[in-house]
Amino acid sequence: MTRDAWLLFGTRFVRLFAYGSLSVVLVFYLISIGLDERETGVLLTLTLAGDTVVSLLLTTQADRIGRRRVLIAGSTLMVAAAIVFASTRAVWLLFIAGTVGVLSPSGNEVGPFLSIEQAALSQIVADRDRTHVLAWYTLVGSFATAIGALATGLAMRGLEAIGMSPPQRYRAIVVLYGAIGVVLAAAFLRLSRRTEAQSGAQTPPLTIIGRLSGLEQSRGVVLKLSALFSLDAFAGGFVIQSFAAYWFYLRFGIDPAALGTIFFWANVLAGLSALLASRLAARFGLIETMVATHIPSNVLLMLVPVMPTLRLAVLVLLARFSISQMDVPTRQSYLMAVVPPEERSAAAGIAGVARTVGAAVSPVFVGYLFARPSLINVPFFIAGALKITYDLLLYRSFRNRAAAT
Repeated sequence: MTRDAWLLFGTRFVRLFAYGSLSVVLVFYLISIGLDERETGVLLTLTLAGDTVVSLLLTTQADRIGRRRVLIAGSTLMVAAAIVFASTRAVWLLFIAGTVGVLSPSGNEVGPFLSIEQAALSQIVADRDRTHVLAWYTLVGSFATAIGALATGLAMRGLEAIGMSPPQRYRAIVVLYGAIGVVLAAAFLRLSRRTEAQSGAQTPPLTIIGRLSGLEQSRGVVLKLSALFSLDAFAGGFVIQSFAAYWFYLRFGIDPAALGTIFFWANVLAGLSALLASRLAARFGLIETMVATHIPSNVLLMLVPVMPTLRLAVLVLLARFSISQMDVPTRQSYLMAVVPPEERSAAAGIAGVARTVGAAVSPVFVGYLFARPSLINVPFFIAGALKITYDLLLYRSFRNRAAAT
């Protein structure tokens, strides 16, 4: 862990803390300043779509124009979005800021940061340490998101105690989000040149597609992996946390406060599971670790809705989360291993966008299934089956393509 690596871990923590904090209050804030539910839904959709486009545009060019510059640009877009959201109630301005700026309605990574930080970390650590470092990187993000959400809850109580109105309390979190964007930009300024893409490692892309995508040598493998990752994310969209929580409410009548506790610990276990990934990958290989841990995780996912009691359903869910993230650092490490260093940011960005697009499609189908009480269990079965299909296709396609662990 060099100074640059510690800086990148720090930016990961404060950014995910900001995302976790904002995700708790964003909808409440928009409703409190006068938007109705329809307008709020449209705004969040535009925000996610805009984040995807911004991420694709910035990450595919980051290795050519400079990773630090792009990271600072992303931080600036965070600050700009927060300023607009905190200072106006004009719907059209909010729509523009939500589309162009970088906001996280879900608490998950958005914008160009994740892809570029992965590429930089993979460059400044030894190949033998990459999976282990990315495992800790995943854990730090999971913990930061959970801590941010909890901190916002405590802040709401404290601000209410001193007499602030609900819109003022929510606006304070938006302002904090913008302030963290400033902190991120300052941290990225301190990164050294060692985090930039290696120059002169290969001839610059000569084709138009290469210049636009940032990929030349690795285009084929990245597109194939991205298609598979999109299938995995499409499957995961059937059981995103909000839908899973609502299923527990419909099936067992559990209240939202208890659900918050359940999913807090589920996310903690998911983060801890990533730490085991590097040890397994060092012994068995990246692809083998991804598949061997992912299939049991998805079998457990399909068992959740057949559990007869709340206690058993929660236990199976927690068991599933305890191994569910082992494929994340191994997946990230494998992608970094099979592409040239100067194409890593673009590769991670395209793969990330593919996952985002895949995950954005499936909730539409889940809504129809949840509208019929007899079909509320079906999303779990669809998600598990599709994810296992992804595992088998991944193993079949890449088991013979070696990568340093």
